[in-house]
Amino acid sequence: MTQLSVSGVGVEFGATTLFTDITFTVAAGERWGVVGRNGTGKTTLFKLLTGALEPTKGAIVRQPGLRVTMLEQHRDFAGASTVWEAAAGQFAHLVALEQSLADQAANLEREHGEQALARYARDLERFEREGGYTFAPQVDAVLHGLGFDPVEARTRPLDHLSGGERGRVGLARQLVSPSDVLLLDEPTNHLDLETTRWLERYLASSDKTVLLVSHDRAFLAAVADHILHFEGATATPYSGGYEAFVEQRILARTTQLRQFEQQSKKISAEEDYIRRNIAGQNSRQAKGRRKRLERLPRLSPPVGDEATMAVRFEASERGGDQVAVLDRVTIDIGGRTLIKNAQARLLRGDRVGLVGPNGAGKSTLLRTMLGERESAEGVVRLGASTSVAYYRQDLAQVPLDRPIYDVIADQRPHWERRLVQGHLGRFGFSGDEVQRKADSLSGGERARVALAMLMLQRANLLILDEPTNHLDVESIEALEDAMERYDGTILLVSHDRALLRAAATKVWVLHDGHLTVFDGSFAEWEVASEEREHAARVQAEEEEALRRVKERQKVRREASDEGRGDARKVLRRLERELAEAEATVATWEERVATLTGALEDPDLYTSPDGVAKATRLGQEVERARASLDEALEAWARATEALEEVRAAAGG
Repeated sequence: MTQLSVSGVGVEFGATTLFTDITFTVAAGERWGVVGRNGTGKTTLFKLLTGALEPTKGAIVRQPGLRVTMLEQHRDFAGASTVWEAAAGQFAHLVALEQSLADQAANLEREHGEQALARYARDLERFEREGGYTFAPQVDAVLHGLGFDPVEARTRPLDHLSGGERGRVGLARQLVSPSDVLLLDEPTNHLDLETTRWLERYLASSDKTVLLVSHDRAFLAAVADHILHFEGATATPYSGGYEAFVEQRILARTTQLRQFEQQSKKISAEEDYIRRNIAGQNSRQAKGRRKRLERLPRLSPPVGDEATMAVRFEASERGGDQVAVLDRVTIDIGGRTLIKNAQARLLRGDRVGLVGPNGAGKSTLLRTMLGERESAEGVVRLGASTSVAYYRQDLAQVPLDRPIYDVIADQRPHWERRLVQGHLGRFGFSGDEVQRKADSLSGGERARVALAMLMLQRANLLILDEPTNHLDVESIEALEDAMERYDGTILLVSHDRALLRAAATKVWVLHDGHLTVFDGSFAEWEVASEEREHAARVQAEEEEALRRVKERQKVRREASDEGRGDARKVLRRLERELAEAEATVATWEERVATLTGALEDPDLYTSPDGVAKATRLGQEVERARASLDEALEAWARATEALEEVRAAAGG
């Protein structure tokens, strides 16, 4: 069933055309990824779909009664004072109705009038019909998935949250909303790797229709089954996921280029014939060809990469073999130990991905390594010939009160004007744009200025803290290519898994105050991480199964002192079988616990063959779990048989 139909839509602002002739339809349950360079109109399209903005041309048709909600990058939680209230904002009427029902129930103890009873029954029926008994668990589940404690969230003040936390609350509010279509604008911007994976699973299992703007290629590949690509002042729909879109886009560009070149050759040949014959014997034919040529619809060449960054990192000197050393480093903040006893080495040519949950201390560790803050214990040593270029997550390295031309000219005072303008042109700034001050730039534009500054430093150690946060997909791909060609050392903090898979050959994992060094690629670490998550799930399942066993063991086992000898013999035999079954259960329980503990040991993943060992241990856990299940079944049968004999003896 078609929920949204966009036909020939265009948007103009005065004499400027943002985009034109966009046509596509969205069916119920589809998940669309919306991609394209910054400033091409992706967020504007979302405003059109919600009805907040009307198109200049074309039409948008919505299914009658369709509920469309939009998650903006900045959200105002009007009227909410706690995290839970903000997340449950779409259900404020049910929260109020629940309180009203509680007040009415208290009043009914004093008055029993028919009118009061009828109102209470009517409101109770409405509360149940509108999901009053189900919305609270749903809010709790989504808050938990996005990294909040649902119980604490009911009293945690909203105004105490950081910008990233407010972004996650806004996302929670959007996900639990009673809508048919979710419009998500950069939903992964404030999420760490674990939370992003949770969101992937949530959206993939949801029956809602989803349209999402994102620059996270791995996220798009996991969620989207259609792609809408903004390019060349329009947008083209593609069926299939992100990887299929990339292949289709390459094929479409190749075909378009071939057709353009063929037409260009034909036009050139016709023009040559006209020039040679317009005044000769074949003048009539030449004039006829000229008329046909004038009426010929011209094909356009494929949209080029002119607007994509042309970034290249180079090191002015090679540097030593030992770039940086963390020697038992402990970092305290506000009386709290953030990182304890961190020990690691960064060697020349390493490409390390530093990963961990939000708030674990990744940015703080980087600043400590750069000497911007003191460690409580231990030391950080940089190699004597190490030169560092630091890309800050907050882009504070870009002066806000100066023209970006001056920012670059200060780093290269001997450059002529054309060289400064040429360098900024590599990052998409041309003409009068080079005189803009940074405080007038968008996040993506400031990020490109920061990379332009970084490129000029020619350092042999690049420290990059979330460099993809404000970049579009094409710019991220250009950055990825530049990192691949760079012959220095890289320490990268990012939640972009596609970038980490391409760039990181080693992983530093920061979790619960400890730094674990994984001597393998990020892709290998993902496999190891999945094994650990699997082990945790197995352990939880076994704990639940053993809990049920212990509950059944609470049943008193009484044997009758009276009865015939045969019954006593049968009873003793069954008691022995039960004891043996209990011993077998205990043996397999211990085996599962041992294997699970081995899988959860961080040291396992620091060895060269850690991933292979983790895989083997995971398989052993599965086999041990199957044996434990069999032992539990045998125990259950022995228990039931013994209880039957005891009951008969007691009778």
